[in-house]
Amino acid sequence: MVRDRILGIGDDYWIEDEHGRHAFLVDGKALRLRETFELKDLHGRVLVTIRKKMLALRDTMTLERDDRPLATIRRKRLSLLRNHYRVELVDGTELDVSGKIMDREFAVEYEGELLAEISRRWLTLRDTYGVNVVRDDVDPALVIAVAVGVIRLAERERGED
Repeated sequence: MVRDRILGIGDDYWIEDEHGRHAFLVDGKALRLRETFELKDLHGRVLVTIRKKMLALRDTMTLERDDRPLATIRRKRLSLLRNHYRVELVDGTELDVSGKIMDREFAVEYEGELLAEISRRWLTLRDTYGVNVVRDDVDPALVIAVAVGVIRLAERERGED
């Protein structure tokens, strides 16, 4: 469960598991040259760093693990859907993210197979959405980082800095 209202720079917020316990911390870094978030575990270890790419023709977020590139997120070109993003992992794997990003109703897929759903419909709390990883072999930290990155790109596209 992610509390949506605090996706701003410099804000920290907890992501809770299905039992309401803290599972991950998103740490927004306010005093960085470029927009940066760190996804941390309960012990404060950085699992994934999410950064806005500095010199790119179109808005791009990069994901890093242990200071090494993990993935790149950008809006898919030549898509009829405005809310369609492509995640390119460094191993060549491509994930598709599509749906109503600003409404927090979207899916992460690999070759047409659902990996995770991001949705508000399961929750009654305002400004909160859930991340449901549907496959056991999917890295939850990666999926959460993808969701944070895609949402931030969509907000920037709409001018919500």
